[in-house]
Amino acid sequence: MALPPVASIQHTPFDLPLNLTAAKIWQQPSINERALGLRAYRQELLASNIANADTPGYVAVDIDIEKALKTGKSKDDVSLQFRLPAQGSIDGNTVDMDVERAQFAHNSLMYEYSVDRVKGRFKEIDDLLKNTPY
Repeated sequence: MALPPVASIQHTPFDLPLNLTAAKIWQQPSINERALGLRAYRQELLASNIANADTPGYVAVDIDIEKALKTGKSKDDVSLQFRLPAQGSIDGNTVDMDVERAQFAHNSLMYEYSVDRVKGRFKEIDDLLKNTPY
């Protein structure tokens, strides 16, 4: 019994490597990836504020994460803002523990959301690659 002849592989234009523009688009971080980086950076800042709650003269810092996301900034481009307390302290410390804890909890939830979104994006890409016939 003779085996059927092997068909030659025909290349289509879609088999060619991506052009430079398309490659750059795939290398750009998505908004969820940028949000993840910004949220992690903000978590560090808030944790630092909480850790220095009893340090005389410490000034609480934060970032405007909503503005950073809207303007397309990353954690390296965002500027720190000083947080003004509702009530000043004698030693010059501006950390308000109630505000810091609330911001820390909110940022933690949003960080988890960003992790879930980024994980979902990479799972979609992984599923696409697993279903590729070659």
